[in-house]
Amino acid sequence: MAFTLPFLNGASRKKRTQMIAVDLGSRTTKAVLLEKRGEILALTRYALLDAPIFEKKISPELLADHLRSVADALGNTTKFITVAVGIDDAVVRQIELPQIPLDEMRQVLKVNHKNYLQQDLPGHVFDCYIIPPRLDKNAPANSGIPKLKVLAAAARQQLITDFMKATMLAGLIPESLVPGLIGPINTFELALPEIYEKETVALVDIGFKHTSVSVLDRSELVLNRMVNLGGDQLTQGLADSMGISYAEAEGIKVGMAPEVEAGLQSQVIPLGREIRASLDFFEHQNDRPVSQVYVSGGSARSEMILQMLHQEMLVECKTWNPTGFLQLALPGQQAVEVDHIGPQLTVAVGAALAAF
Repeated sequence: MAFTLPFLNGASRKKRTQMIAVDLGSRTTKAVLLEKRGEILALTRYALLDAPIFEKKISPELLADHLRSVADALGNTTKFITVAVGIDDAVVRQIELPQIPLDEMRQVLKVNHKNYLQQDLPGHVFDCYIIPPRLDKNAPANSGIPKLKVLAAAARQQLITDFMKATMLAGLIPESLVPGLIGPINTFELALPEIYEKETVALVDIGFKHTSVSVLDRSELVLNRMVNLGGDQLTQGLADSMGISYAEAEGIKVGMAPEVEAGLQSQVIPLGREIRASLDFFEHQNDRPVSQVYVSGGSARSEMILQMLHQEMLVECKTWNPTGFLQLALPGQQAVEVDHIGPQLTVAVGAALAAF
């Protein structure tokens, strides 16, 4: 069951047969077109486009132009679109709430967000996802009504208003807006269901400016954190250490050239330490080891980066295929390149799953 934390919902979204899902990155926008074929989900097209602007706020009009370009690149076969909100634009926390209806949960968060989310969030919209409770055979029969574990999220009302305006200006229908953080989790559940259900693992998504770290303990999200290090810092640091241009460094970062190793390692070590600190916190609190780390994002295509993270964290790090559970119905060149591009599509695929 996909995490669904849509700050806005289409009235009958479960009936959609096609969905555009967009992961608006700081530098590159990743988008997929998924199609429901009975019980099967098919990936029929994907697109990677340069983001229209980064470093500063994007206007609804500029975003609308960009979303039109995304729809064009995906073939313009549907107008329904879901957008993943960046991990720095949405607050996501696991909390406990009484067994009350969802509408009341949202109201509780609206009134008491500082208490539950440890932040003062005026002008925000709140949503909740009830995490299905585990059956505890050892719980006493008269233990009372337990509280529910809930994934709570918040995003600025202005951000949501701007996204809605942009999609409508683009001639598209805004179906849902979801936190990018949950994209990898939704995708991982279907891509590697046995591991998702039975193991304790970390999902690390290396974005352009930030890296998200989520620890899943037998299908339950128990920790999530944002690290202010990403692919941009890795590339810039490599360029500086080797005295080459940013573009050259980006081109060789995912390769295996030995001369890259020293310059890259000095950039990867701080990222590895930050991730390790998150794993240590979970393991200390729960007395359970994290068995494996699954890495996504463009930097996950580098075997060298994965090896360096493994050396720093002392836990196996591997990439994974977010499209492996999908029927692939891609046009010529995309069908050839999807395995290479796949790690970058993780968030977009997960956002699409939340929208169906």
